[in-house]
Amino acid sequence: MDDIGGAVGTGIEGGLYAKAIGGGRHGAVPLDDGHFAEEGCLNCSAHLLGPHCHECGQEAHLHRTVGALVHDILHGALHFEGKTWHTLPALILRPGDLTRRYVAGERRRFVSPMGIFLFSIFLMFAVFQAIGLTAPSEVSWGPEMADEVVSVREETAERQAEYQRAMDSAAPGSEAHTAARSRRDELARELAQLDRANRALSGIEDLEGAAGIAVSDGGFWSKAVAKWRKNPGLMLYKLQSNGYKFSWMLIPISVPFMWVLFFWKRRFGLYDHAVFVTYSIAFMSLLFVVLSLLVELGVPEGVWGLLLLLVPPLHIYRQLRGAYGLNRFSALWRLGLLVIFIGLTTALFAQFLFLVGSV
Repeated sequence: MDDIGGAVGTGIEGGLYAKAIGGGRHGAVPLDDGHFAEEGCLNCSAHLLGPHCHECGQEAHLHRTVGALVHDILHGALHFEGKTWHTLPALILRPGDLTRRYVAGERRRFVSPMGIFLFSIFLMFAVFQAIGLTAPSEVSWGPEMADEVVSVREETAERQAEYQRAMDSAAPGSEAHTAARSRRDELARELAQLDRANRALSGIEDLEGAAGIAVSDGGFWSKAVAKWRKNPGLMLYKLQSNGYKFSWMLIPISVPFMWVLFFWKRRFGLYDHAVFVTYSIAFMSLLFVVLSLLVELGVPEGVWGLLLLLVPPLHIYRQLRGAYGLNRFSALWRLGLLVIFIGLTTALFAQFLFLVGSV
């Protein structure tokens, strides 16, 4: 018995000694410079055979330094890593190739669609906040604004009458007659806009007629409209906030429309369409970032307006051709339908935000 007890004691002593030499349970010794001298995986204790653990996938060599912490912060907040620089150029210049290669299984080289989507949404709203492109905190809506619209309309009508009298007193065809008539017609258009605004703000009854729904019965729509009328600034802020939090809803809303364009092509499934939509929305978000910065820097409207008009359809066209292997004609007619579908998607998303904000 003494021999057995001694053997057990010796074994325990040897195990504790080996554990101490091996750096504890994980087989690693912390060094003074913030690095580890690993012999086993620090996560699961498996014996290391390469730069990554073959059991759990964790990196073999870890850093306990401030630089490593900064890297983790950047990676966690911005997905800042080496493959970002492979993904962004491809997303901008070769979106179809990026979509096709990711669907085909090339995952290690590129940031995932959801990863680049979250990065672009985060960046977009951060830039919007920085340049002050946010919902106004104070918005007048209701009787006060309706009274203001009526007052402005009266002033505009008086000015129009003055130009009418100036036109009547001037000789037909003269410069003064032409100028007065032009100004009178311009004021007439302003009056028409003011009349439309006045009708929209005249009360809940007008909203009932415009929307074709009953909002005065104490139901959901009645409460929702009452909230908007009571504090429109708060509701606009909630719309913007919910737009950020629920931006991912654009993906499930858009995918069925993509399916309609390819439902007879069985080799393309919902997953393919989801990857296409997610990458596309990510690019559009980055485009809005660039355009907002151009506006903030004072770039002429013609420049950023042209970019806004041309870049989105051109990018979607190139992504369609590359991702689905389409010829020019097939990509063009699908692009035309997609423009309509994008409008429908935007309207559905806006309605969703309205419902969420009204709860």
